Amino acid sequence: MSNFINSIKTRSVLLYFILAFLFSWGAIIAMVGFDGFPVTEDQLAVLIVAMLLGPSLAAILAALISAGKEGFKDLFKRLLHWRVDFKWYAIALLTAPLSTVLVVLVLSLFSSEFSFAVATTEDKLGLVIMWLFSGLLVAFFEELGWTGFAIPRMLQKHKVFATGLIVGLLWGAWHLLVNLESDTFSGWIPFLLLIARLFTWLPAYRILMVWVFDRTSSQLVVTLMHFSLVATTGILDPVLSGQNLLIFLLVKAAVFWILVGLVQVFKPKEIKHAA
Repeated sequence: MSNFINSIKTRSVLLYFILAFLFSWGAIIAMVGFDGFPVTEDQLAVLIVAMLLGPSLAAILAALISAGKEGFKDLFKRLLHWRVDFKWYAIALLTAPLSTVLVVLVLSLFSSEFSFAVATTEDKLGLVIMWLFSGLLVAFFEELGWTGFAIPRMLQKHKVFATGLIVGLLWGAWHLLVNLESDTFSGWIPFLLLIARLFTWLPAYRILMVWVFDRTSSQLVVTLMHFSLVATTGILDPVLSGQNLLIFLLVKAAVFWILVGLVQVFKPKEIKHAA
């Protein structure tokens, strides 16, 4: 038994990812059943809240198993680390909205359908408030796991790019069940939309988030970066479908990957992190 426990402790990151998927997907399946996909718009909000418990509960359990009470305390230690250079707050809060503004302005030159979501709704204040609140909720519960537990441990063995890419791909896959649509497998465009939603821009943005964490050691700053992404997605991303949505997602992904490339070229030496 002791060998089994030690084996789990040495594979705590793998344990975390397994638990995060198990809790999140398990909660969704428990609520809608195996035949309840794709989920409806009415179900989505409740399912996302249930899904958010996955990364946070997985982090708490994995931390307790691998390091006991000290591991639990460590989850929140970096969340309280706020004394970092102001430029990192600016990078965290502005990367997503400025990138989206650039993409929408360029694409709007070709079609009027590419316009900011907030500009096309009557209840502008309601939309902004809803997505600001949603961003805070999503960012806190997700980053308690991704950045609070997994990423510091992965950075001990992997570089920023590899860590961000691995977590980014898993992050995308984690969103799978709530992104399935009735026509996802009925043609190339719907299927490519699923791939674009999950595996084009999300890994790139996660690499940028890991880079920010590598430079600041601040879970708080990364949480704000996640908050900014969620809020931007709801407030600024155009309401599109079909081919236009695919174009928007691919262009947004291209911008994020260009930023990743710039970071790779100009970044200073990476920092060694303690778990």
